[in-house]
Amino acid sequence: MCGITGIVAFNDSGKKYFDKIEAANNCLAKRGPDSDGFYRAANVALGHRRLSIIDISNAANQPMTDASGRFTIIFNGEFFNFQEHRNTLIQHGETFKTQSDTEVLLKLYILEGPDCLQKINGFFAFAVHDNLEDTIFIARDRMGIKPLFYYSDNDKLIFGSELKALMAAGIPRIPDKLSIVNYLQLNYIPGPWTIFENVTKLKPGHYLKFHPLDGKKGVVEKQYYEIPRQAGNLPGFKGSYSEAQDKLRELLEASVKRRLISDVPLGAFLSGGIDSSVIVALASKHTSHLNTFSIGYKDEPMYDETKYAQLVADKFKTNHTVFSLSNDDLFSNLYSVLDYLDEPFADSSALAVNILSMHTRKHVTVSLSGDGADEMFAGYNKHRAEWLLRNRKLFRTTVSAVSPMLRLFEGARSSPLANKIRQIHRFADGASLSNADRYWRWCGFSDEQEINALTKLSYETGDYFRRKNEILKPLGSGNSLNDLLYMDMHMVLTNDMLVKVDMMSMANSLEVRVPFLDYEVVNFAFSLPDEYKMDKLNSKKILRETFRNDLPPELFNRPKHGFEVPLLKWFRTGLKSLINDDLLSDGFIDRQGLFNLDEIRNLRKRLFSSNPGEIEARMWGLIVFQYWWKKYMD
Repeated sequence: MCGITGIVAFNDSGKKYFDKIEAANNCLAKRGPDSDGFYRAANVALGHRRLSIIDISNAANQPMTDASGRFTIIFNGEFFNFQEHRNTLIQHGETFKTQSDTEVLLKLYILEGPDCLQKINGFFAFAVHDNLEDTIFIARDRMGIKPLFYYSDNDKLIFGSELKALMAAGIPRIPDKLSIVNYLQLNYIPGPWTIFENVTKLKPGHYLKFHPLDGKKGVVEKQYYEIPRQAGNLPGFKGSYSEAQDKLRELLEASVKRRLISDVPLGAFLSGGIDSSVIVALASKHTSHLNTFSIGYKDEPMYDETKYAQLVADKFKTNHTVFSLSNDDLFSNLYSVLDYLDEPFADSSALAVNILSMHTRKHVTVSLSGDGADEMFAGYNKHRAEWLLRNRKLFRTTVSAVSPMLRLFEGARSSPLANKIRQIHRFADGASLSNADRYWRWCGFSDEQEINALTKLSYETGDYFRRKNEILKPLGSGNSLNDLLYMDMHMVLTNDMLVKVDMMSMANSLEVRVPFLDYEVVNFAFSLPDEYKMDKLNSKKILRETFRNDLPPELFNRPKHGFEVPLLKWFRTGLKSLINDDLLSDGFIDRQGLFNLDEIRNLRKRLFSSNPGEIEARMWGLIVFQYWWKKYMD
């Protein structure tokens, strides 16, 4: 795992930015603390930071140039099936100087160009410069596990693993108004857009190939992979349910086995949920005494799952470590998370992921995780809500009827009852909407009217709805459960879950591998019919039933819940001064000119009242945004 950055000059004015490559590369030091390196040609400057995982010798450092001197690569990620391609290349007369996957990837690109992407099973962002033809090739993995940002104008293109590298290279910091609106709705910014105008996230499964002398007009994204859908010439799985279970087990075990390759210590996150437990069960078959890691919450017993994690660890005899945290532990790490963010991102569970990554890194350099299963196999509450909405009309009618009465008991997510009341309200709010509008509502924390009341942003309504429709395009008709899951893969997984894990793991120089997101597993999952994934009894039906006999039975007899950071308590204690006297103070809001002061005052008043309602997520989003603004824009 590493960090990459580059500057491509379209003319002499662009070349003046080459002297910023070192500053840009230094911003990625936590992604790659083991070594750094640079490469420069007539129109290109590249930087690389290395976290050594496979072939940890200096010979595998980057940038790496082939024997002819023509091709140079910078590579962030892992190429899990590199060994089989290395063996094939050796049989055809190729020789290698290292044992690294980077050298195999470079040779594959030299031989096959962009077609090499079809052979890579892994996660990555990489760039290759052809010094003879003076072309640049930049690619991102199929699922978007590894990030890649780029900026272009008439003089140059600047790219990097993190936005902070682009800022260090001198890009203009012009906030994108629609991105701010989307952020205030969702608490993250959906790609390919970013917080800045003219800065783009390279889409998952896409690449760029261009000649610097063609200038900005030559920079065009091309798609090389798309998750298959059950339509047209892509029929669904034709086997029986039991055959589908066998196939899922086979593919997932192969994926886990591929992801155990490492020349440094390796472990696995173990939350006590089904997903991470499946990964640990499979990994334990192929490695003895697997290291596993969990975090427990002393002050939040509702969210503490460590007893379930311990059951799994005992069953598979792993070297299990529990990091038991208090709310003070979480709070003490809050500012380190805020300081690492280079784009507003307000999924508060990032605080827990940061601490888990920090403690795990003290023991291993690589960890497996169970991310991705909920999006592919229907594991979220909103998926169950959709099933009930479409299959249980009486439930829909009953919830809509009782929702107004339950507003008398509205409160924060501080108890199971309060959490359930919140879910009922959201269900009732979405029940009467179209498929697309309901999906948007259930993904967000604020609607258009609330954002318009909150901000002073002036933007074209038509532009807003065009972007919203573009974001929701993968949903299609939204008539099937798989439509919703397909949308989740493009929106929630790519822009929230994977961003959270990448940022917080890389902030601690920890590589996290995601077996569920092996493209062969993903392709298979989206060939399965809806009824294999959810019925009246089970969410993630096929996953649960395939591995039911592998895992302790206690894991299957409890409700699913995530972890909620005690934000409301913090707002009223440790963060109160930061809110009232700094980030949301009258003076800062007035000077900033982005928000309506009266609405901010109303939110502050509501926050500190006896009945704040469901306000924590909105306020956390504002605090994160204001902290980011003060650091990068004020």
